[in-house]
Amino acid sequence: MVIENSETPGEFSLPGKPLPKFIAVEGNIGVGKTTLAKKLAATFNYDTLLERPEENPFLARFYRDPKGAALPTQLHFLLQRSQQIQALRQNDLFEPVRVADFLIEKDQLFAQVTLDKNELALYQQVFRHLTLEAPRPDLVIYLQAPLEVLQTRIRNRGIPAERAIGNEYLATLNEAYTRFFHHYDRAPLLIVNSEEIDFANHPEDYRQLVEYLLTVTNGRHYYNPGS
Repeated sequence: MVIENSETPGEFSLPGKPLPKFIAVEGNIGVGKTTLAKKLAATFNYDTLLERPEENPFLARFYRDPKGAALPTQLHFLLQRSQQIQALRQNDLFEPVRVADFLIEKDQLFAQVTLDKNELALYQQVFRHLTLEAPRPDLVIYLQAPLEVLQTRIRNRGIPAERAIGNEYLATLNEAYTRFFHHYDRAPLLIVNSEEIDFANHPEDYRQLVEYLLTVTNGRHYYNPGS
């Protein structure tokens, strides 16, 4: 599939550019992955496959009491992922193009950060009994940002449950994401320094990123517009 002189919300055209069939956007809380995923879906006329944190009844409790609510929070997200993937299979939606704001492998990353030894063993036992064979992305976009930027964006979006998120937790997740993507090689990877990028309010930032990501067809790439 290619874009043929298609004007996008960023007011640009990309004649003849081949598109990745499945894009996954990842990154820490508040980094902007859902915003970017939705904009890409609108630009390319893709379906979206999005996380639904608002449906997790344990999440607000987890942010207040991580040790006490970590296991039910992670199991809820895991079962939610399983249901989403089963729905894809039943509806035969593996072929149509789409964009997601998560990788299924992310569940294991969060579980390793938040669960104690016994909880992690139980989580992994449940994980092994679920069928979680999601389609492999044609492109993974990993958004990075420093802690102060994440906290500012979290405050600005004003979700009450997220007010309890502390820097220590965000820093731990940043480190976990860095380790994970240091070894990631299942799909072409674009690592984006999003500190100076405002996809939502600056169309030029978005346009430049889209033009760059369409050049990524293999390997590992870095996009650092502020350097």
